Amino acid sequence: MTLVRPFPALRPATGRAPEVVAPPYDVLNTEEARALAADRPYSFLHISKPEIDLPADTDPYAPAVYAKGAENLQAMIAAGILVPDDVPCYYAYRLIMGNHVQTGIVAAASVADYDTNRIRKHEFTRPDKEDDRVRQIEALNAQTGPVLLAYPNAPEIDALLNAATQAAPDADATAETGVRHSLWVIRDAASVARLTALFDALPALYIADGHHRSASASRICASRKAANPQHDGREAYNYFLSVIFPDHQMQILDYNRVIKDLNGLSEADFLSRIAANFTVEEADGPVKPAQPREFGLYMGGRWRRLHIHPSLVPTDPVERLDVSLLQNYLIAPVLGISDPRRDKRIDFVGGIRGLAELEKRVDSGEMALAFALHPTHMEHLMAVADANQVMPPKSTWFEPKLADGMASHQI
Repeated sequence: MTLVRPFPALRPATGRAPEVVAPPYDVLNTEEARALAADRPYSFLHISKPEIDLPADTDPYAPAVYAKGAENLQAMIAAGILVPDDVPCYYAYRLIMGNHVQTGIVAAASVADYDTNRIRKHEFTRPDKEDDRVRQIEALNAQTGPVLLAYPNAPEIDALLNAATQAAPDADATAETGVRHSLWVIRDAASVARLTALFDALPALYIADGHHRSASASRICASRKAANPQHDGREAYNYFLSVIFPDHQMQILDYNRVIKDLNGLSEADFLSRIAANFTVEEADGPVKPAQPREFGLYMGGRWRRLHIHPSLVPTDPVERLDVSLLQNYLIAPVLGISDPRRDKRIDFVGGIRGLAELEKRVDSGEMALAFALHPTHMEHLMAVADANQVMPPKSTWFEPKLADGMASHQI
């Protein structure tokens, strides 16, 4: 078995991609999905969020929801909106968001290599979220939500994917967010074989987003393998849908923090306490940290710039992350928030919303202060995964997001 392999994708028919592609299932709630899919009968949301086609009070995890998704998928195939390729292919996939461009490959990635940690993880998963994806994939008999992966430095892969994008794309759509999604089919046998060999020579791939989707694929593979006396490892369920980009092209935005109160401290006492671990400088405008170990603090209508004392930065790949430094040396000891996963006094704001969102949350009185962080780097994420460790919660915000519906993997 190879690390990745080509597959015959189920994808929008020629010219239908703008009608089909939709945001990932997990970035919208039901109401948002229903509004976005209104008057769009072929939106992939009818497959990925099928509760929108059922009564408003329907439990999104009810068996009827998964059945409706399968029904909608078959209807779109019957209508010729979604069409499977006749031979296994790879697919070059390009995302353009403003000036940012990244070009990767849609491929089926090995469950066996996921199970042995050659496809490396950096997050814990929740059983309830895994259960949801298992039920969805089993109902559809297809993986429709791609796992976002990164591959380490491989110039020849980059060059082959770039060469594949020189013609007009086979599918092209611009999402409501303004992100452009383009897909090129790679059918040439020599290119397919070379890409397979080049990926197989890599030491590892890295999950950027999609830990629950990959974990659910592993569970389904195990159950189908156990139930199949003819199992030989070549079945489609031995692989999962993935989009793999070069690590140097991937974009991680800042993931900022807002806090409800000062833990009983006055502003003066709070600033005095944090000065034990950070230098604090007044700023004349919003502070967007330009480097690791630098933080912006917004409180009382004023911005300040913080730098953690260098002697406090450890060598451990998790503990040296900016999110860990802020948590361990300020948020926990000074603000009393020791469990950011569960404490209701803290919230998280993706960098896509900008620093103005932090000011808004504080100036409204909803929050008492906000912290702006420097984005986590891909090399830091990969170092954590290589060490078989787990990233702290809300460490990475990848942009742009993949679209659902550009390619699905039938199993």
